[in-house]
Amino acid sequence: MPQTFNSLKALSQSGDRFLILMVLIMSLLIIGPILEPFVAVSNVIDVFMTAIVICMLYIITNRKQLLYFGGVLASIMILTMWLDNFFEHDIFSTVSMICGILLTIVVTKNTLMFIIKSETVTREVVYAAMLLYILIAQLWAMVYMLLYLIEPATFNLPGGQGNLLEFEYYSFVTLTTLGFGDITPQTNVAKMFSVLEAVVGQLYLVVVIAWFVGMGIARRSQNSGKQ
Repeated sequence: MPQTFNSLKALSQSGDRFLILMVLIMSLLIIGPILEPFVAVSNVIDVFMTAIVICMLYIITNRKQLLYFGGVLASIMILTMWLDNFFEHDIFSTVSMICGILLTIVVTKNTLMFIIKSETVTREVVYAAMLLYILIAQLWAMVYMLLYLIEPATFNLPGGQGNLLEFEYYSFVTLTTLGFGDITPQTNVAKMFSVLEAVVGQLYLVVVIAWFVGMGIARRSQNSGKQ
């Protein structure tokens, strides 16, 4: 067991772990709509989300307790997600979204701590900062999906039926403050989460840019001091 954990820990420390997860999440947004005319969208979402969840576990393998907790959440999420695909019961999709939200929070926090503890701006730190922005959108998409499962009238959707892919789109549109208006929140809770996501998205960009600039100035000052 210790050898297995050490192997996973070594894998999690590879420089491309953040990039791989980011590419998977973005692939769901890009490939999902392309495959929708040929394959059931629920199958596309489930396949991609299974890969995303497994990749999330690699992000947190540097923390043993988090890995165990994340493994339980991931197992329940994947199981209930596929059960919902076959039996189409709201309880399965609701449990799946709750576990997904908790797992995404864990991975987001772990990624944030990695960035904060970094002493220099490396390629991996840049990937982590990019992934953190994507994870914020992913987290909010799951929250929107959960609100929709609890009360379908929470959002006004163009097709009348919502799925995670629809809310991924809405989340990124809201985070970047594009606001096309094709999907609109109808309840105060949904409106509050939408506004909060837009604020977090803007503050994140300001803070990250300031942090990178500060790291660059500090490193330049250190180099000047050595000379």
